[in-house]
Amino acid sequence: MPIEKVVVNASPLITLYKSQLADLLPQLFGQIQVPPAVWQEVTASKDDVAAQTLPQSTWVVQAEAIVLHPLVSAWDLGAGESEVLSYALLHPKHTAIIDDAAARRCAISLNIPTLGTGGIIVLAKRRGLISSVIEPIQALRNAGLWLSGDLVNILKRQAGE
Repeated sequence: MPIEKVVVNASPLITLYKSQLADLLPQLFGQIQVPPAVWQEVTASKDDVAAQTLPQSTWVVQAEAIVLHPLVSAWDLGAGESEVLSYALLHPKHTAIIDDAAARRCAISLNIPTLGTGGIIVLAKRRGLISSVIEPIQALRNAGLWLSGDLVNILKRQAGE
């Protein structure tokens, strides 16, 4: 079943904008929610490309105030991660795009579907939006996303490369 609706955390947004890959999001997903804490985190630094570009992105829906779900709050995650997972928990048709390891463990424990930034690149390849994952993965790394060699190999295998 294809992923249609997503709620996105700050790290994926920032690295996708910095690597000039953010335009993949509206090509892959019909609805892209950004919680208030994530919006604030991304737009806090006015000199950053993500901070300048996010408010102009017509495909982004800024979510209304989010009440943190107690099951998510118990994990003591960051504000953005907590809002992303609380939103996804209350809106089960949404997949959480999140890279933070603790947040992903929380999501798994609560049966919240997740996708990482690297997974977005694999999905883009599978849908024919990019011809190879190698250059986009390197662009993400250059933008500051830490991807281990093992994870890069997994992503390449998942993309059939």
